[in-house]
Amino acid sequence: MKKVIVLSILVLIMSCKSNAQTDDTKTYDVVKTEAEWKAQLSDLEYYVLREAGTERAFTSDLNKLYKDGTYICRGCDTPLFKSEHKFNSGTGWPSFDREIEGNVEFSTDYDIGYARTEEHCATCGGHLGHVFNDGPRDTTGKRHCINGAALKFIPDNE
Repeated sequence: MKKVIVLSILVLIMSCKSNAQTDDTKTYDVVKTEAEWKAQLSDLEYYVLREAGTERAFTSDLNKLYKDGTYICRGCDTPLFKSEHKFNSGTGWPSFDREIEGNVEFSTDYDIGYARTEEHCATCGGHLGHVFNDGPRDTTGKRHCINGAALKFIPDNE
């Protein structure tokens, strides 16, 4: 009898689906096969955008770029961040105090053992980075910590 109870509890636990799990049924406006993404993106860009990887800190050319313009998704060219909202966080990744509303989606990940708010392109689902509550207090208080490999920069004059 004891074995049946333990087995029943184990089956019950294993069959539960928590809200923390992602919804794989989400569809995006831009959908490509793995082969199409790999043909379009460099190895690092693919790792970041499609496998939710993180580039090494202080390696992106966009980290210290402070020209006027717009940062767009490397996967689908959706405008994500404006240069006027970029700031030097000292973390080694491009950081913004806000996104272009409606173009970035958020989810929760537990990849490193605790909850973090992950950011994705709302058009293609590409992984961008994470948002934290330690940004500039005089604006939003948010720090969107974004992988430069997930972005392209378009200057205002182009």
